Amino acid sequence: MNRIFVLLFSIAFASITLSCNSTAASKSSNKRLVETPKPTVSKKIVLTKKSDLPLNAETAIPFLKAYGEKHPENKVRIETSLGSFDVLLFKNTPYHRANFIFLTRQEYFNNTYFHRVVPDFIIQGGNSDNADTGQKRRKIGKYLLPPDTRKGHKHHRGVISMPSSEIENPHKLASPYEFFIVHQSPGAYHLDGSYTVFGKVIRGMEVVDAINSLPTDKREWPLTNMRIRITVLNK
Repeated sequence: MNRIFVLLFSIAFASITLSCNSTAASKSSNKRLVETPKPTVSKKIVLTKKSDLPLNAETAIPFLKAYGEKHPENKVRIETSLGSFDVLLFKNTPYHRANFIFLTRQEYFNNTYFHRVVPDFIIQGGNSDNADTGQKRRKIGKYLLPPDTRKGHKHHRGVISMPSSEIENPHKLASPYEFFIVHQSPGAYHLDGSYTVFGKVIRGMEVVDAINSLPTDKREWPLTNMRIRITVLNK
């Protein structure tokens, strides 16, 4: 199975973007999700072993498999200046859960932003225009995650999902560093089957609503930077 993932990973090292178009919204730029190529790291990167990083297409899946077995945590808190909300990560999407816990414990997300807001659709986070984001990504590694879309999870309002690389990526391999939360009600079901839902908001959805209402520039970047801090709740 790992050989299959490695084969898939070798396909996609292009810049990571996400484009999600609903049938009704395919003519609207507001329905596009794009990972802004502006790589960030925290000053404190805690490695498991010095030899583990940086991850790559060959090592990421074996690493995350082992990491997930050692770290069963599945709840995180996302803090912003508008408040905090809690997310439950699904155990039956093991690589995505392990990846999110790993990046959280590496403090990757701290000082990144909710950098893209599409009203009544999504909020997208995990990037910034700070130089240290690029440093973090280089230290952690360049890799993608296999899609895991057959576990019955749909893009209901409040779920957390992961963007995929659109360029030369027919297998929808996922960007590990960014995520989006569905604001659309009752859901953004046109995304089902293309992007991996790996968790849901279990407290504080009103904070997601507040972020989704922020005014943005033409890039859909909030006029006021919405910084993120994420911590693991269970150990």
